[in-house]
Amino acid sequence: MDAGGGGGRGKVKENLDRFIPNRSAMDMDFAHYMLTEGRKFGKENPFGVGGGGVLLSPSKEAYRKQLAEALNLTRTRILAFKNKPLPPRRPPSSPLRHPKPSRWIPHTHERMLDAPELLDDFTLNLMDWGSANLLAIALGSTVYLWDATHASISELLTVDDDDGDAVGMGPVSSVSWAPDGRHIAIGLNNSHVLLWDSTSSRLVRTLRLGHTSRSVVGSLAWNNHILTTGGMNGRIVNNDVRIRSHIVNTYAGHRQEICGLKWSPSGQQLASGGNDTLVHIWDSSAASSNSPSRWLHRLRDHTSAVKALAWCPFQANLLASGGGGGGDGGDNTIKFWNTHTGACLNSVDTGSRVCALQWNKNERELLSSHHSTQNHLTLWKYPSMLKMAELTGHTSRVLYMAQSPDGCTVATAAGAGDETLRFWNVFGDPEVAAKAAPKSTHEPFSHVNRIR
Repeated sequence: MDAGGGGGRGKVKENLDRFIPNRSAMDMDFAHYMLTEGRKFGKENPFGVGGGGVLLSPSKEAYRKQLAEALNLTRTRILAFKNKPLPPRRPPSSPLRHPKPSRWIPHTHERMLDAPELLDDFTLNLMDWGSANLLAIALGSTVYLWDATHASISELLTVDDDDGDAVGMGPVSSVSWAPDGRHIAIGLNNSHVLLWDSTSSRLVRTLRLGHTSRSVVGSLAWNNHILTTGGMNGRIVNNDVRIRSHIVNTYAGHRQEICGLKWSPSGQQLASGGNDTLVHIWDSSAASSNSPSRWLHRLRDHTSAVKALAWCPFQANLLASGGGGGGDGGDNTIKFWNTHTGACLNSVDTGSRVCALQWNKNERELLSSHHSTQNHLTLWKYPSMLKMAELTGHTSRVLYMAQSPDGCTVATAAGAGDETLRFWNVFGDPEVAAKAAPKSTHEPFSHVNRIR
């Protein structure tokens, strides 16, 4: 702009830094005081405290000093260039937000039962906890039921030793509850499977699977009305228990004993682990009765037998597997798989052989059982895999593990040298107590009674 005056005219650069006060940030009362009353005491000491300005008596000086401090009048700046900053937000982890308290994890079992004659065999699966809150365990040739609701024990059946043909092994080699919580499948060492009604205590049907050499049925898994069986010859068979010709298709891929079988919660995929160190993922929709179905994924990363398999309850297509005995010192790892792509997401060295795995249904946690000097259980936080607790008490490798229907309690069992069944409240009480699944109104065995 132009600057006038005198006889000449000159150019002055534009001034763009003119100060414009922010009235909302000003203290107008304090400013008025400083422009009127305050200057009575001079620039250096507007409140008359100490040297300079009007002399005050000691009592008045002390009073004026205290008053100034109380009213925050000791500041000398009248204008503020910006608003006062907002108080900082509390971080999410602030204690004032009342975070969820840490869950107490008991380090000892809450109940222990004797389990004489429990076999110590890595390829067998001799314990299962059904939806009706009945736990089944095979001790030698007898299958017992423990009613968790009433804490009572009953004998379901005893198999004649002559019914088996495997040398040095009891006739019962696996047990598995059907989804209805009433019927139970009992695998034998002669390639047969018994279907038993626990309510009426009677045999419903015998499935003859045709497993030839090494015919022990060591693994069982249910998918609605389909009972999948795994033999010691590496053969996996799907059986529709509603029809007379029950073998509907087979899976071929393992070269040695099937140690573990688990269907995914959706029923779309089957995981199998074998003594040949392999894990296979099978697609149920690809099954064919004409020829053995080919695997969807063959997972080769383990270096010893795989018995421990567990599908994640909160993330679809996530499978955990554990490497157990065999090999030079064992595998000792828990691996996590994306079963949609077959990719290994993580591998954790546990330091000891892994025998069984169970996911917590209420928290992102995983429980593993081990063959080690302590024969311990380890509770892991997922996905960080930090150890939350180690539970000890068993004196032999903890081969068998099952979870209660409400997801709170885990039962573990160990064989030779231990022969005990222990119950651990390791998963705690869920926020909303999960009730035991009611008995199904749909009877998957409705046509079985007419089949002989």
